[in-house]
Formats: sequence, structure tokens, C-alpha cells
Amino acid sequence: MLDAITAIVLINAEKGKVSEVARQLSRIDEVVEVHSVAGVYDLIAKVKVKEYGRLSDVITEKMQAIDGIERTMTLLCFKTFKL
Repeated sequence: MLDAITAIVLINAEKGKVSEVARQLSRIDEVVEVHSVAGVYDLIAKVKVKEYGRLSDVITEKMQAIDGIERTMTLLCFKTFKL
């Protein structure tokens, strides 16, 4: 997606629901990557949209509607140095 706005969403999932949350995230068109990770968070999702207003739709509506997501932290990307 050329000139896309990118956000990285760090996600805590309920115990035993990481795989199901990941599958549900993968069904959202604007979510271009989903990674299971070790550490403080359970999953990382990369979101790409064409305009900032869409981030709200994706993160606060689509993602928060997924059963099993406990908490999220969203990081907005300013610049990409390497793909």
C-alpha cells in the first residue's frame, strides 16, 4: 500500500486464546501482519491504512470487538527505514 499510514499494535490476549485472537486479527483487511511473540505482549499486529481516521475504525472497533483481547498499545510509525 503506497503512502500508507502504519501502526504497530501490541496485544495482550486472554490465557489460552492467543491462536484464536491471531486468526481473528488475520481476517481484518487492514491488518497486514500478525506475529506471536515472547515477552510482555502475546501478539503484534501491523496495521496499514490510507488515512488516519481509519485507524480508529480498525483499532477501536474491529480489533476491540475480538473476544480474547485484554489490552492493546498502539504505536504510530513515522518513517520506515528498511523493509
